[in-house]
Amino acid sequence: MSFQVFLTDDAARDLEDLYDYIESHDVPGKADHVLEQIEKGLAGLSENPQRGTQPNELLTIGIREYREIFFKPYRIIYRVMAESVYVLVIADGRRDMQALLQRRLLQA
Repeated sequence: MSFQVFLTDDAARDLEDLYDYIESHDVPGKADHVLEQIEKGLAGLSENPQRGTQPNELLTIGIREYREIFFKPYRIIYRVMAESVYVLVIADGRRDMQALLQRRLLQA
């Protein structure tokens, strides 16, 4: 069974911001490479969305409905609902993920 993968507005903005930051602060071509790898990860979710792990920051407070995949150091956090995958966060894992996830997922 194939799942549809959707980026929320926040995740789409995350991806744009990430690309823009890398493009202006790293070597030429790096932003394109990161974008390609993230897009590969997103495409893989359509075939196997359960492959991701549960984010530790959420597990510690008993929340188990979210999963994540990595293109280190980047984290893609999503939720599977019926035959759809909703990508909610695409972030550099070196950020304060506890605060980001709390703000983005728990206060929504």
